[in-house]
Amino acid sequence: MSERDSEANRFSARAARYARVGANVGGVAARMAGARLFGMEGRDASNAEALAKALGGLKGPIMKVAQLVATIPDVVPPEYAAELQKLQSQAPPMGAAFVKRRMMAELGAGWRERFGEFDLRPAAAASLGQVHRATTLAGVPLACKLQYPDMESAVEADLAQLEVLFSLHRRMGAVIDTSEMVEEIGARIREELDYRREAKHVALYRAILSETPEVRVPALEPALSTRRLLSMHWLDGSPILSHKQDGQAARDRISTAMFRAWWRPFSHHGVIHGDPHLGNYTVFPVDGEPQGINLLDYGCIRIFPPSFVEGVVDLYRGLQQGDEARVVHAYETWGFKGLSKDLVDTLNIWARFIYGPLLEDRVRRIAEDVSPAEYGRKQAFQVHQALKKRGPVTVPREFVFMDRAAIGLGGVFLHLDAELNFHRLFEAEIEGFSVEGVAERQAKALAKAGL
Repeated sequence: MSERDSEANRFSARAARYARVGANVGGVAARMAGARLFGMEGRDASNAEALAKALGGLKGPIMKVAQLVATIPDVVPPEYAAELQKLQSQAPPMGAAFVKRRMMAELGAGWRERFGEFDLRPAAAASLGQVHRATTLAGVPLACKLQYPDMESAVEADLAQLEVLFSLHRRMGAVIDTSEMVEEIGARIREELDYRREAKHVALYRAILSETPEVRVPALEPALSTRRLLSMHWLDGSPILSHKQDGQAARDRISTAMFRAWWRPFSHHGVIHGDPHLGNYTVFPVDGEPQGINLLDYGCIRIFPPSFVEGVVDLYRGLQQGDEARVVHAYETWGFKGLSKDLVDTLNIWARFIYGPLLEDRVRRIAEDVSPAEYGRKQAFQVHQALKKRGPVTVPREFVFMDRAAIGLGGVFLHLDAELNFHRLFEAEIEGFSVEGVAERQAKALAKAGL
């Protein structure tokens, strides 16, 4: 069989796999519902493993959806979340012949003449595309992200599977209304398909972090980029986890860079990087010592209204000063409805967990005696138990990626066993904060990036 026929067969089999996964997910859903009916609460390790196995049959963009679901408290029981987080966003790589055809489709028949070098073997493969090393005609090293074919239909099929999970969640007496979450996840994942938009996100971050030397953002090659091809300058670096055994000072430098890479864009411009996957960062050295991070992927960027940022600062100050009215105002600013005292107390369980390290003026770890995979699970369970007593609550859609990114960032600090004064780092980022200042800086940055 020729390579072309092999590639065609591989990708044409996708539809069959979707049908099979849909059936498998439905079967697991029935088992979970049956367990709930008979008082077993659906909490069965074999069911959790079966669900992960069903979803794992695709190894495509649905992995991104499944891993995202696993980070949202109460959407699935803890043992299901643990299984989903084991899944890897990894699709079968495209072979050389297929890559040539895809590049021709994006840049035309003479595409190869526009590069100095182009390695047809992928340097990395992910859920929506794969990355190839190349150089410009002038010899500048490039990372060329090439999207797999038919991703629009694949993503829509995955989002349909997501609705199966959320429907199951609702039938099992959910205490969190996931309706706005479904809309948010769908909107962000569809955005990730448009590499032209991602190129604007890169330009946005280059503007935002231009004076933050410990965080590097790649330069773009617009003439070598399309809606499904993104060419950026290659940034050399080493995986974050390869530094787990470094000295404390080195690990703390990396962690400080991560803190600023996340909080500075948010506190100054109302923008967050919503995908905390460790593969999206590498560490760059200076004089042989780990010094900062390269931020590599810009598909999942969330731009918030400045008032949302104001709510984050108000909640921090309210918890810090014991100002209950300011805490309530923060939740109202975010869009929570029906804020009884019981609901505010319940929301504060999660808020005190997220803000806890920021409120203590001392050098500390982000959390004690907890693994990265378990970070936030105890507090999520406490929130779940409290909400069961008062009925469902609708979580504003902005929280999906905010919460996901905060948990992911905490996981990085745990992996590196960082010991930092998170309070002083945070105070430095919100010094002189005003909602008007965020609005002005955001407007200028968005205009500069063409967003």
